[in-house]
Amino acid sequence: MVNRDKPDLWKDDVARSVDMYNDWFVNFAPKAFRQSRARTTQNVEATLKLTKSLAQLRADLLRDHPEILPILRMSTCPPIARDRLIGLARVSPNVVKCMEIDGCTPSRMPLNTLNKELEKIVGIVKKMVDPDIFVWLPSNTNPARTQVNRAATIVADRLCGAVADPIIRNAQERRQLASIGKWLEQRGYKPSPQGKVVKFREMEPGTYAFRVNVAITQEGGKQVNIPIDTTIMPLSARRGDFPVLIEAKSAGDFTNTNKRRKEEAQKISQLRATYGKNIRFNLFLCGYFDSGYLGYEAAEGIDWVWEHRMDDLSKLGL
Repeated sequence: MVNRDKPDLWKDDVARSVDMYNDWFVNFAPKAFRQSRARTTQNVEATLKLTKSLAQLRADLLRDHPEILPILRMSTCPPIARDRLIGLARVSPNVVKCMEIDGCTPSRMPLNTLNKELEKIVGIVKKMVDPDIFVWLPSNTNPARTQVNRAATIVADRLCGAVADPIIRNAQERRQLASIGKWLEQRGYKPSPQGKVVKFREMEPGTYAFRVNVAITQEGGKQVNIPIDTTIMPLSARRGDFPVLIEAKSAGDFTNTNKRRKEEAQKISQLRATYGKNIRFNLFLCGYFDSGYLGYEAAEGIDWVWEHRMDDLSKLGL
């Protein structure tokens, strides 16, 4: 065991982990958010170009480009939440959710029915479009380039603000995985070739891969894949050994960690039910993980490595 059997160290580790996360957040989270906002601004500008600065928003454009719907929702006054749009436009929830989540329209819906649904959405957007952002619409004039850019930035800010937590969490995860990769390569490990499907039971000793799908068998015999952030086959591994599985976790407050702690318990339960007790599943933690969270994971037989003490990875046999 690495840390789950050392509760006397937890309090100090929690404090150091919180400090590490806060330092990252202050110094790097704003940059990650700005980069995301810049990319989103380009998407909004592309939507404005497609719709002639919203002056020619039509159902057929929305049908051919369903991915623009979130941008249109954030272009109204006030911005419209997804479920609120469904109620306001009186459209099928399936239409909106397909467009927003899958980036497509329902394939089995008759075209005439789909067009009627999209026309209702377009009608709501046109009726509620924000005149203080799209200042050229009330006067029916062509916008200046600066006006388009300003409007796109405001809408992008609304979009990113609505998903600020996932943006920060994704940026933190990328940083965590990069840290693990750097640590491994300094000790002779090599990443699996990009684009190659990694089968975790067939990995070569001394290799690692990110975001590997591992098949588990659910109750009833149904087989599904669960994603694992980092899969590492130790340099000393022998034929038939399991790789070390690591889930990167970060948190900016204590509340969310206690809500999410059952996710890891479910994963380890499914993995053990499928592969037996010898499979190893560990956490890589940075941020707000208190003794309540740690005690819960320890009781489930899950161990962890703190990012502020990365050399503990060696205690996993790496």
